[in-house]
Amino acid sequence: MAEITSPSPYRRWRKPPLIKNPWLRWGVVIGALVYLALAISSVSVDSARIARGLERGGRMIAAFLQPDFVSRWDDIQIGVLESLTMTVVSTIAGVLLSVPIGLGAARNIVPTPIYLICRGIITLSRTFQEVVIAIVFVVMFGFGPLAGVCTLAFATIGFLAKLLAEDIEEIDPAPLEAIRATGAGWLKTITYAVMPQVSARLVGLSVYRFDINLRESAIVGIVGAGGIGSTLQTTFNRYDYDVAGAILIVIITLVMMTELVSAQIRKRLQ
Repeated sequence: MAEITSPSPYRRWRKPPLIKNPWLRWGVVIGALVYLALAISSVSVDSARIARGLERGGRMIAAFLQPDFVSRWDDIQIGVLESLTMTVVSTIAGVLLSVPIGLGAARNIVPTPIYLICRGIITLSRTFQEVVIAIVFVVMFGFGPLAGVCTLAFATIGFLAKLLAEDIEEIDPAPLEAIRATGAGWLKTITYAVMPQVSARLVGLSVYRFDINLRESAIVGIVGAGGIGSTLQTTFNRYDYDVAGAILIVIITLVMMTELVSAQIRKRLQ
C-alpha cells in the first residue's frame, strides 16, 4: 500500500506585491514604459551639435590642464577675498538670525502661534535654491557682494534653524522641567536648561554651514552676487579656460582647507 505523504506545515513566505490587483499592476508598468518611450522620443538629439560640443569640451579640458595663475592673478585675488568676506559675514549674520528662529521653531518651549510663524520662515528659506534667492537679491540690491551676503544669510536660516529646532525638541526634558519648577522665566529656562544641551551641536552646525557658504559663494557669483563666481563667469565669457582652470583649483584648495579646519573643530567638540 502506497504511503500517503501529508503536505508540509511550513510555507515559504513571499513578499506581497505593492499593488495586489494584477490588472492594475501590469497597467501601471505598461503605462510607465509607454510614458518613458514618449519622453525619450520627444528629446531632440542633434549628432552634429553633440560633436561640436565634444570638440569644445576637449579644448576646455586641455586648457584646464594648463592653468594660468599669472595673467589675471589680481582679479583672482580680489574674487577670493570677496568670497571669504561674504562667507564670514553671511555665516555670522545667519547664525545670529537662526538662533532665535530655531528657538521659536521648537514646539516644546514656545506657544503654538510663535512655533507656526518660525516654522513658516524656515520653510520659506528652504523652499528655494540659493541661485534663485540670489537672483531676487540681485534685482533688489544690484550686482555685488551685498546680494551674495543676503542670499547666504537667508539660506543659513533654513539650514541651521531647522536642525537647531529639531535638536531642542529632542533634549532631555528633566532639566527643563526642573528649571520651570523653580519658577524661572522663559529666558532663564533657555539659558540654563536648553542651551547647555545644544551649544556644542550649534557650534558644529555653524562650522559646517561655513563650509557650505564658502562653496555657495562661488555659485551665487555666477548670477552677479559677487565673489569668485563672478570672476569665474567672466573668464568663461571671454573663453579664458586656462584662467578658469586656475580659479577652479583655487576654489578646490579653499574648500579643502576649510574642510580640514572644520573637521578638527568638530572633532574637538565631540
